[in-house]
Amino acid sequence: MDMMSMTAVELGKKIASGEISVAEATQASLDRIKKLEEDYHSFVTVDEQGALKQAEIIQKKIKDGELTGPLAGVPVAIKDNMCIDGMLTTCSSKILYNFKPTFTAEAVVQLQKAGAVIVGKTNMDEFAMGSTTETSYFGVTKNPWDLERVPGGSSGGSAASVSAEEVPYALGSDTGGSIRQPAAFCGVTGIKPTYGRVSRYGLIAYGSSLDQIGPLAKDVTDCATVLEVISTHDKKDSTSVDRKDTDFTAALVDDVAGMKIGIPRDYFGAGIDSEVKEQVLAAAKTLEEKGAIVEEFDLSLVEYAIPAYYIIASAEASSNLERFDGVKYGYRTESYTDLHNMYKKTRSEGFGAEVKRRIMLGSFVLSSGYYDAYYIKALRTKALIKQAFDKAFEAYDVILGPVAPTTALKLGESLSDPLKMYLGDIYTVSVNLAGLPGISLPCGYDSNGLPVGLQLLAKPFDEKSMIRAAYAFEQTMQYRRPTTLTERGL
Repeated sequence: MDMMSMTAVELGKKIASGEISVAEATQASLDRIKKLEEDYHSFVTVDEQGALKQAEIIQKKIKDGELTGPLAGVPVAIKDNMCIDGMLTTCSSKILYNFKPTFTAEAVVQLQKAGAVIVGKTNMDEFAMGSTTETSYFGVTKNPWDLERVPGGSSGGSAASVSAEEVPYALGSDTGGSIRQPAAFCGVTGIKPTYGRVSRYGLIAYGSSLDQIGPLAKDVTDCATVLEVISTHDKKDSTSVDRKDTDFTAALVDDVAGMKIGIPRDYFGAGIDSEVKEQVLAAAKTLEEKGAIVEEFDLSLVEYAIPAYYIIASAEASSNLERFDGVKYGYRTESYTDLHNMYKKTRSEGFGAEVKRRIMLGSFVLSSGYYDAYYIKALRTKALIKQAFDKAFEAYDVILGPVAPTTALKLGESLSDPLKMYLGDIYTVSVNLAGLPGISLPCGYDSNGLPVGLQLLAKPFDEKSMIRAAYAFEQTMQYRRPTTLTERGL
């Protein structure tokens, strides 16, 4: 069996038993990246020397019995909005083209402690603003299932790198669906944890009240294993919650008997592709056959989620991105007349079109005269959406629906129509507004052979119910590799 076609947990077991060395696993990952990167472009930075050096150190620690965890020695890729000490961290933006942080994001620190080998930083939509990974300053990432289609976004590089088997797993961030949607488009699994479950320290902020770091991997077992490692209380993050219920692998049980699953009728109205609808409802049927109690219900407020999300996220983005002004770090324009002109030119030259659009949107809704009319109204809507979910979870253990209304779109399709791109997030953004955990996993394929994503949601800090339902469903499916890999003889 090819090393790179293994899951992270499978590879970890082989490394622990001594069948495969850490250096061999790392080299296999680096070789695969070299082979595919020209076509796929999943990475912004590949740290070959650093990865091989890490492999050497980790191998010794495994030998000495210092590292015994399931991920020790397994290569990983990190989305390029998480700081790593001394490693280029760009958020896929020109304005941070030369930024090397002096500290490391807490979630990455936890992976390092577990013995992960970091091979590089993955491509993304600039500052995580986008759903296609086409807004990156460093170029477009392609979907491993079809090189003429988008991998989703903003964690498109992380999803594509796992799907293309360049790495067994990766970290992404999710502000409005940025882990779950690319996972769906690329036929892999991704978890957006409850807000406050994983430390945001060292994650370059987009929408601080919405952002969460989570794993992308081939299956539910890998995602649960990674989530166990990165879920820690962190005093450096004021929103981090101290929880002891982090044994997520305990939920990997093929049993949903008596579990109550709700399907929102609102998710299956106008706008959803008929093939996506068919596959998602078939997944619900499968869980019902396995003993779950499946019912339809009215969630309400779905139509208000998109406007509320884009008002809040853009408002927070305009505040968070104020710091990028060319003074202390990052890009600075070459010629300017005074300080104000330097700010203006630096930001104008350094940010891409989508980022500028969202900064202007955010500045508008926070401005005098519009603050009450838009921003306050959006916050009230957010509270109502949270209430609607709370009410639903009084009746159901898990909520089931699609991740996106369609499968992966053609390259360039969304960029020409931003509203279409925003509406593609209709099933994911409300999860972030309500701070809920969500998982995306493949549940079938459309007539073009593209993966369809199934989304399962649970109440805050009840990742275990969601993982249990996802794992039970996954047992009825066989993981499929992208056809492009087979065509390449990989």
